[in-house]
Amino acid sequence: MDGKHPNQYDKRPKRRKDKDNPYELLSVGMDTPTARYYIRFKDGQGVEHCMEIEKPLFDMLDGFELEDISHLNEVDNHYEHSELTEASLNERAFEAPQPIEAIVNYKIECEELHRAIRHLPEIQRRRLILYYFCDMTYEQIAEIEKCSYPAARRSILSAIDNLRKILE
Repeated sequence: MDGKHPNQYDKRPKRRKDKDNPYELLSVGMDTPTARYYIRFKDGQGVEHCMEIEKPLFDMLDGFELEDISHLNEVDNHYEHSELTEASLNERAFEAPQPIEAIVNYKIECEELHRAIRHLPEIQRRRLILYYFCDMTYEQIAEIEKCSYPAARRSILSAIDNLRKILE
């Protein structure tokens, strides 16, 4: 160690340290008019040094330590520490991912359904699309198509029957 430094330092609150923090702050007689402040660190060759420093520098370095602790606490409290993998993200998902076979089957069924809808008579196709794809009611369809409620309903039910026959 450099110079004469006491063996007994003031008790300071034990603070956790960031692994990259290169120094340790020490004081002697902190509550007295003859207080002395020190910084202890290892240089690049691993030699430990202890130097007396001025109070303003001590306070500034102490503030840096408190900021580091605050940051470490924020990281601990708010950031994820586990390794996120595709599997762990899938486990957290609201809906489990579908197997590729299910996705492919769904796409094929959708294509078949759209192909069958194209084979419907024009009025049935138009009214079916308004009902299922535009979320319209029978009343709204009847108003748009300038027909009665029963006519709109009947053509949609007929379209469904025709789709069943086409898809069988």
